[in-house]
Amino acid sequence: MAGEKAAKDERRGDYGWWMPVASRWSDCDAYGHVNNAVYYNWFDTSLTTLAIERGILRAPGQTSIGLCIASGCEFLAPVDFPQTVDVGIRLGRIGNSSLRYELAIFTRDSETPAAAGHFVHVYVDAATRKSVALTEAQKAAVADLLAA
Repeated sequence: MAGEKAAKDERRGDYGWWMPVASRWSDCDAYGHVNNAVYYNWFDTSLTTLAIERGILRAPGQTSIGLCIASGCEFLAPVDFPQTVDVGIRLGRIGNSSLRYELAIFTRDSETPAAAGHFVHVYVDAATRKSVALTEAQKAAVADLLAA
């Protein structure tokens, strides 16, 4: 996560973009709570939605694509069915050709996360797969989410 803050110390106010996600019965494992792999699905769905909304994915004329080169997650509390969670996203870092997204899953009744994770996307030319610099438009599209 941004800086040196431990995942357990994250709070809702640390994130600037939100997406609600409903748990499904099929998300549950043998222990009756949402399986850890589903958390990554929620992260990926939320992040892709953000990227499309902000115009850094599927933008007209875009020749670059973001490839995930790293990800991680700390699981802090179980999520049950039925429950709607809120996925929060912020930017930990804007690099020359990469973005580090930091995400957290919060149950509706909690200020602390059930999980906190990250994805690092490196932008490459869609045809050659060679790293390319982020455009100023791409940087500006997410600059408001940069963690303090």
